[in-house]
Amino acid sequence: MAELPASVRLPAELVLTLKKVNPWWEGKPGPRIPAFRRWPFGRLLSLLERGLTPAVVLRGPRRVGKTVLVRQIIEDLLARGVPAECLFYLPFDELEALRGLGEPILSVAYWFEENVLGRSFNESAREGRPAYLFFDEVQNLDNWAPQIKHLVDNHTVRALITGSSSLRIEAGRDSLAGRITTVEMGPLLLREIAGLRFGFSEPPLWGDNGLDHLLAPDFWHSARQKAYRDAEIRWKAFQVFSERGGYPEASEKADLPWSEVADYLNETVIKRAIKHDLRLGARGQKRDEKLLEEVFRLACRYAGQVAGQSVFVPEIHQALGGNVGWRRILNYLGFLDGTLLLRLIKPHEIRLKRRKSPDKICLCDHALRASWLQEVIPIDPEGLVNNPHLSDLAGHLAESTVGYFLSSVPNLDVSYFPMRGAEPEVDFILTVGTRRIPIEVKYRRRIDPHEDTRGLRAFLEKTIYNAPFGLLITLDDGVQIPDPRIIPLSLSALLWLR
Repeated sequence: MAELPASVRLPAELVLTLKKVNPWWEGKPGPRIPAFRRWPFGRLLSLLERGLTPAVVLRGPRRVGKTVLVRQIIEDLLARGVPAECLFYLPFDELEALRGLGEPILSVAYWFEENVLGRSFNESAREGRPAYLFFDEVQNLDNWAPQIKHLVDNHTVRALITGSSSLRIEAGRDSLAGRITTVEMGPLLLREIAGLRFGFSEPPLWGDNGLDHLLAPDFWHSARQKAYRDAEIRWKAFQVFSERGGYPEASEKADLPWSEVADYLNETVIKRAIKHDLRLGARGQKRDEKLLEEVFRLACRYAGQVAGQSVFVPEIHQALGGNVGWRRILNYLGFLDGTLLLRLIKPHEIRLKRRKSPDKICLCDHALRASWLQEVIPIDPEGLVNNPHLSDLAGHLAESTVGYFLSSVPNLDVSYFPMRGAEPEVDFILTVGTRRIPIEVKYRRRIDPHEDTRGLRAFLEKTIYNAPFGLLITLDDGVQIPDPRIIPLSLSALLWLR
């Protein structure tokens, strides 16, 4: 890492922009921001001030509210008396002038130290005034991780870093081992929709206290009971989720017609990720934008399903022509997974050394499918009563929703169990330590207690899988299953947990 000169000079236009995006330095207010605070607010603030690591990484898809959270934390720190000159915000999405600097993070950090903080980072920290550095959408910068490492290894600072690409964020984790704590945030949770739209405010049953409680049947029975107690507000929130999905702007601007919301999601989330985050590959090679769009279209079309080579290859050949190989398509699916717009759920291969089944595709939000394909599929009970012909598609989207919801839980291993001979497929398998919880999604009005639990029962009866009980995710509340090993839970009740 090259040493920077003692006095760092930045281009005049960059200095002006830095002052504009940090208005508190001159006693001026920042831009208006939403009052509603998403669930990571308290955790991020605690980690930033008192966490074991000097840096915190917040990652998630575009437009889920990461920048809003950063600005809310800055306002909270200012309100609690942190000096304005100790706070530095840098949005990498917007400052093209940074690309002309050899080591932009270090250059602007040292400029801030010299020209705003007025003393060294270490001197300020020893005086009880540590500097807080906020780097927004840092994945757009090459070699960001070594610069952060150099900064936190040699200076007493606290840093919050956001990013919309798990690939680029994960690529920096090795060099930052022991120096960063990662928090992941997706679209609004169901409880957050209830809070944002209806003012609901109660702590969830499922907090950030590990995973062992998932292995207790009583936890899931408690989840059912709590969901019943909150039934009215839960179903109101679920109807909003069904109609608009979980992107904050879609709920905040409830008066806007869906067509405007769909255009917004297409432009600011999907196309932005494809044209900006994924435009360049290794060594600056450009990726095929049309192929990325087509792969994402098919991922939307087959959300909640296992769609492999036999599905993707002929459909892409028909749409684009030419000879696009399966390996290239798999790579592009991986790139989209890296934007956190979707999750690829791996097959559970406990007894096979080689994985043979394709991944299951789970979208971060069914609203992206509705906007990209221009096809609205309701997933709430009332919506499906009015549109019974959409029930099969709604079932796939329910499965996609369950997969993304579970795979967003930190350190929780989520897979699916492919059909093997006489053993039926199981939609999802949670692995906690050496034990497993099979999950089957049956999203229909009438549940057959015998036929609809066949996969769960087959899995539970194999002692090798070490599964004490299973979950049946349904459309409605109140489903009763005579087998005490199987706990029924509606999709809205599952989403209400966190």
